[in-house]
Amino acid sequence: MSDIKLVAEARTEFGKGAARRTRRNNQIPAVLYGHGTDPVHVALPAHQTTLALKHSNALFTIALDGTEVLALAKDVQRDPVKDVVEHIDLLIVKKGEKVDVDVPVHVIGEAAPGTIHIVEQLTLSIQALATNLPEVISVDITGLTAGTVVFAGDIALPEGSVLVTEPTADVVLITEPRVEATAAEVAAEAEAAPLV
Repeated sequence: MSDIKLVAEARTEFGKGAARRTRRNNQIPAVLYGHGTDPVHVALPAHQTTLALKHSNALFTIALDGTEVLALAKDVQRDPVKDVVEHIDLLIVKKGEKVDVDVPVHVIGEAAPGTIHIVEQLTLSIQALATNLPEVISVDITGLTAGTVVFAGDIALPEGSVLVTEPTADVVLITEPRVEATAAEVAAEAEAAPLV
């Protein structure tokens, strides 16, 4: 169940001016939609909502006019300069319902000495119960050698989750770091090169 409860207020004004007034009032404009209901425009408490959004795939309990619904943040619009939340699209979900979400990949462990890892997929798409969504999916690279590729299908998912990303997608590559040629090596190569 959701540990994050937000008390919403219904919004009756729309447009840029109304959205600015809502944000000046320390609230974030949002829309609740899903399950065949008409979209409901609401205002959420800015500070509490911003803190809650730090958790990926957080499940919210939205209290509005005496009723409560469970919702997931599907789209969060941020100001590119100030990095403040400007608007949120919230998808209504039900207990026992499975939803598709993108979960961040978190690399743990150290690959073999002299290697580096490159994360090819920053997120994996999975299907899981709306009330049991993981914040991250861990990929253990302990001891993996150069040339190893961890595919999406190789990764252990949280119980009850199903992979939506293509199983053959590269997630993490283990490789040897490229060494930049020194100035002396470049000069030596230039001398050895035949003159044209």
